[in-house]
Amino acid sequence: MAKNQEQTKKSKGFTGIKSSGLVILACFVIAELIYTFIFGDSSHFQGGNNANEPITGDLMGTIYRGGIIVPIIQTLLLTVLALSIERFFAIKSAQGKGKLVKFVEDIKANLSKGDLKAATAACEKQQGSVANVVSSAIIKYAEVEEDKTLSKEQQILAIQKEVEEATALELPMLSQNLPIIATITTLGTLMGLLGTVVGMIKSFAALSGGGGTDSVKLSAGISEALINTAFGILTGALAVIAYNYYTSKIDSITYSIDEVGFSIVQTFAASHK
Repeated sequence: MAKNQEQTKKSKGFTGIKSSGLVILACFVIAELIYTFIFGDSSHFQGGNNANEPITGDLMGTIYRGGIIVPIIQTLLLTVLALSIERFFAIKSAQGKGKLVKFVEDIKANLSKGDLKAATAACEKQQGSVANVVSSAIIKYAEVEEDKTLSKEQQILAIQKEVEEATALELPMLSQNLPIIATITTLGTLMGLLGTVVGMIKSFAALSGGGGTDSVKLSAGISEALINTAFGILTGALAVIAYNYYTSKIDSITYSIDEVGFSIVQTFAASHK
């Protein structure tokens, strides 16, 4: 029962969006609406018709000329932005309310004095993944301390196992949706490359068509190639930045969990000869 209550406590707080497929679908719908009604608005084109060429210098009309690949890359871009915001709040919640470094130092100081109540109070104040792991370890610490049937080695192993189980419960929530961002780092660039290839094919088709040069079709093909290249590079770059940033944050949390878990085990070993 105590274990179930503890797991319920750990599940509190913002842990992220589990239905990433719905996020991608929503981003696709938004991207299509932006492409059709904003970039494709007739005011951006000559004669008020988006079938014509964009007004000179009109960026939105030029983007619209990027073709069908544009809303696809926009979907990837919006997905990166949405999941990056989602990971920001999830990881911030996992870090807790105070500074993580100070929390770890306070826990280690309380443990060195054998003050488990103060350590527990610090966990309740801090909250977050590290505090959840520490709280579970402290509860197990008190349980094995009262269990005289266990040898010292068995008591230490029980605490270590509790730390490992609590860590295994918390860490997967931190990296949730990051694989999607990691995939987009490559997929965004590849889609941009695909758009570039399609645009260049149109450009060469304009050059060879009818034995002469169709400047309108040539410019449209080059425009599509460059727009898709730019969107693809932007999407891939943002995905790489987001992935590396949040990975470093997760590594920091993992390190804090390992550090404080080791301190709990060492404190128990030192205080129970």
